[in-house]
Amino acid sequence: MTSTASTTEARAHARSQAAGANVDGPELPANVDAANISFAQRIPAGGYANVVLDRGTRIRLSDPAGAACAHLMLLRADSPWERLNVADTVKVPWQAYLGTGHPLLSDQGRILATLVADTSRRHDALCGPGPAARRGLLLAASKQGLTSRDIGPTVSLFRGVRVDADGGLVPTGGAGAGQAVELITHLPVTLLLANAEHPLDPTPVTELDVVAWHTPEDLAHLPGTEPEYQRAVENTERAWHAAHIPA
Repeated sequence: MTSTASTTEARAHARSQAAGANVDGPELPANVDAANISFAQRIPAGGYANVVLDRGTRIRLSDPAGAACAHLMLLRADSPWERLNVADTVKVPWQAYLGTGHPLLSDQGRILATLVADTSRRHDALCGPGPAARRGLLLAASKQGLTSRDIGPTVSLFRGVRVDADGGLVPTGGAGAGQAVELITHLPVTLLLANAEHPLDPTPVTELDVVAWHTPEDLAHLPGTEPEYQRAVENTERAWHAAHIPA
């Protein structure tokens, strides 16, 4: 990843990001009106992205060439001290492996986003970002006025890890080209992404596609049915509606 320690390096970094973003755009979902899309970007290998998204935004991350690795961090946009807590994300639903219906929880017991579709099932909520991914996340964070203290453990999409019988962590790689994951946001969030190698899987990464569109009606059709998930939904809805009582 390009350094930004000097003006010359910062210029080269900015140009490489622009060049990577402009080569090809992501493929847009066929059933979504282009006018309703709030964010669409193809993130090159070693690249990053940052965007603020409203409650009820559907985010589609896809792996067109089969070797992307999306390191994802979420922070509550209106209260950035509340952010993704990976320990609770694993603990509350009693499940270490991410898949459809899995909530991404904050440390306040609220759901920042839920996985609502997943054709990959090769993800990791155990290892966190490696050095290259962390550099990308810090660069993404800086665009939103955030610093290193705002970046905690992340989840990684499209590169799997499993725990073996002896407790060791075993990388399982990706699921191949064309896989996708979709999230729905329960609260306004700042999304930070880095497309970089997984700390246990040095396979060179390929581009990552991200498309987001507003679809608040999806919050009425959530896939989670477990009691722990329902309590987290209720906790989130109470907090949201309490903060938005009409004057």
